[in-house]
Amino acid sequence: MIVVTGGAGFIGSAIAQELNVRGRKDIIIVDDVDHLEKAKNIASIKYKELRGKDFFLKKILSREIDSIEMIIHMGACSSTTETDEKFLTKNNYHYTRHLATYALEKDIRFIYASSAATYGNGEIGYSDDESKLNTLRPLNLYGESKHKFDLWVKSQGVLDRVVGLKYFNIFGPNEYHKKNMQSMVIKGFIQAREKNKICLFKSYRKEYQDGGQERDFLYIKDAVKMTLFFLDHPTICGIFNIGSGKARNWNDLATTIFKAMGSDPKIEYMPMPENIRNQYQYHTCAETQKLLEAGYNMQINSLEEGIIDYVKNYLIPTKRLGN
Repeated sequence: MIVVTGGAGFIGSAIAQELNVRGRKDIIIVDDVDHLEKAKNIASIKYKELRGKDFFLKKILSREIDSIEMIIHMGACSSTTETDEKFLTKNNYHYTRHLATYALEKDIRFIYASSAATYGNGEIGYSDDESKLNTLRPLNLYGESKHKFDLWVKSQGVLDRVVGLKYFNIFGPNEYHKKNMQSMVIKGFIQAREKNKICLFKSYRKEYQDGGQERDFLYIKDAVKMTLFFLDHPTICGIFNIGSGKARNWNDLATTIFKAMGSDPKIEYMPMPENIRNQYQYHTCAETQKLLEAGYNMQINSLEEGIIDYVKNYLIPTKRLGN
C-alpha cells in the first residue's frame, strides 16, 4: 500500500488522483477531512482506507500497521503566518520525524514535503545542495519547522535513504479549502470575477516595480509529475527543489488571469501590511539542475499554460482534478 498523508489536501489529493490514473487504488489517505472542499477533493478518488492523522500516528508509534510500500508525506500546516511555534513543531517536525523513523526502521520509501520557505530571503540563493543546509535562515516559523526536519535528516545521516521536496509556489485545482493560503491565481480570479480588478502589493524596494516582485510558479500537474518521479526511481534520494526554474512576476500572473477570462486587465496596487514587509520575499527561483541531472526530463507548463488550463477548465466550470 501507498500512504499519502495530507491526502485530502491540495498536493496530496492531486498525487492520490494521479496514482489512480496509474492504476493504483491500494492507497491509505491520511487526513482530517474537516472541510467540505477537502471531502470533494477525494470524492472521485479510489482508495483503500481513510484515516485521521492522529489515529494513523498512534498506529505508527505502536507499530500496528504493516504492508506499507511507501509513505508520501504531504500533511502539514502550511500557513506562513502561523505564530504558534509549539503547534508547528508538533505538527510539522515531530509528526514527520515519527513517520520517517518508522519508514527507516522498516526500509520503506519515504518522500516528504519540505518547502522553498526554508531559503528565507534567498540572499545565498536557492540551491538544493545539501551541504548548504546549515546556512539557510527561514523568515517565518513555518519555514523554520520545515528546515528543522531537513536538518534532522542530515544529522541522522539518512539523506541517501529519504527524499525531501522543496516545493516553490504551486497553484492549481484542489486548493479550494486553503482559505488565505490559496494561490494568487484563485484569489485573483475571484477578485477579477467579482470586482473586475486584481489587487497586488506595492513594492518597497526600488529594484522592483509595483507588482514586479518575482516568484517561481509551478502548476500542480507538474508538481505531481515531479513528485512521482521519485516513486518511479526508488534509488534516487536526497533533497530536491520542485519548481519551474523560472522567476515570473505578479503582474504577469494577473494579466494572464484576465486573458484566460477574456477580459482586459485592470490591476491596482495596495500597501503591503507592515507586519510582513520585513519577511516578504521579493524573488524566488528554484535551481533545478539537480532534478534534471537525476533524470527528470518531462516538459513543464509555462505560467501562462498553467493559468489558462486552471481558469478555463477548473475555476470557471467549478471543477477539480478527477471531475
